[in-house]
Amino acid sequence: MADNLALGAHGEELAARYLRDAGMRIVDRNWRCRYGELDLIARDAAVTAFVEVKTRSGLSFGRPAEAVTWIKQQRIRQLAVLWLREHPGPWRRIRFDVVSVLLLPDREPVIEHLEAVF
Repeated sequence: MADNLALGAHGEELAARYLRDAGMRIVDRNWRCRYGELDLIARDAAVTAFVEVKTRSGLSFGRPAEAVTWIKQQRIRQLAVLWLREHPGPWRRIRFDVVSVLLLPDREPVIEHLEAVF
């Protein structure tokens, strides 16, 4: 379990760096409430993105983004509403993204940013 937590934390750090390099500002990380957790909330001039980060060390269970099921999407939407209630806007536009991080041995990380995927 500790290995999975470390893998996930490393993937989230890589995802945050990737988004910053793409011009987004990370406004919140690992926001928690009693209903769950939002990995990253990122913002640029046009949009606030609720970002689910999925990290894998292999492809035996499929690509990382495939783990964001319909049920997980619904939970993220509900959590986003709670986050928005707690944080004053203005929130002109929001979207839901997934950042997929694939960490294969002896290779550079493969990071894929899927914008507005649900």
